[in-house]
Amino acid sequence: MKQINLKIVSNRKVAPRHYMLTLEAPSIAKEIAPGQFMHVKCSDGPEPLLRKPLSLHRVRPGCVEIFYEVVGRGTELLAKKKAGEMLDVIGPLGKGFDIKTTDHGPRTTDFLMAGGMGVAPLVSLAEKLMEIKNQKSKVKTMVLIGAKTKKDILCEKDFKKLGCEVKVATDDGSKGFKGFVTDLLRETLSRTPYAVRRTIYACGPNIMLKEVARIAHTHKIPCQVSLEEYMACGVGVCLGCPVKIRTPYAVRRTQYEYKMVCKDGPVFNAEEIVWED
Repeated sequence: MKQINLKIVSNRKVAPRHYMLTLEAPSIAKEIAPGQFMHVKCSDGPEPLLRKPLSLHRVRPGCVEIFYEVVGRGTELLAKKKAGEMLDVIGPLGKGFDIKTTDHGPRTTDFLMAGGMGVAPLVSLAEKLMEIKNQKSKVKTMVLIGAKTKKDILCEKDFKKLGCEVKVATDDGSKGFKGFVTDLLRETLSRTPYAVRRTIYACGPNIMLKEVARIAHTHKIPCQVSLEEYMACGVGVCLGCPVKIRTPYAVRRTQYEYKMVCKDGPVFNAEEIVWED
């Protein structure tokens, strides 16, 4: 982790509310892993006061890419940044995905689950998984993307270019499966032999992740989830992003403890989380 000023290579508008920010960051590019994030100061002035946590989207030679949505004052100001300007960044931060490198057979499958902007960190994960596959593994990567309508589907082409099999679910049925992406996961698993299921990696709204965790538990599939929480400090000091985690009673003499999403996550084993109703 380091605080550093990074040069903006480009800050392109790729959709009505979405931008792709590319930063010249050779030192960070060598260190950052899928699922980690960077804490970005969105303006040169005193407002907004807090930094914005933004997930790694992709790593390029000497650069990192961040895919973000304009949803508030901070990202509104970030969207106005131009190539050549400098950006104050702290990172890489957090714990990323634990990528399984062992092969469980000739036709095993990893499932990537994305809800809305949950696609942001999963593209770099897909890149890494496909890189491992090309080197020494026969693991298949299947990506399930959920959106409200076909206009809201993000990064479908990016996953396909990597060689992933992609399925889409839309709430209104305007493209692909009609319903929630968790319903698509159930249907997909019902047609997937147990022997070829390997790991589920998921990122999206917590209500989606809770259901993904339930499905994974039912089917006995290891599952990692990247939680979306409001992070103030980004390093676990302010204690503003707690998540309830199960602990062995014999160790702690209690059934759970609190960990910080920014420091101990944002990626957690889904079985460890005490999902609140």
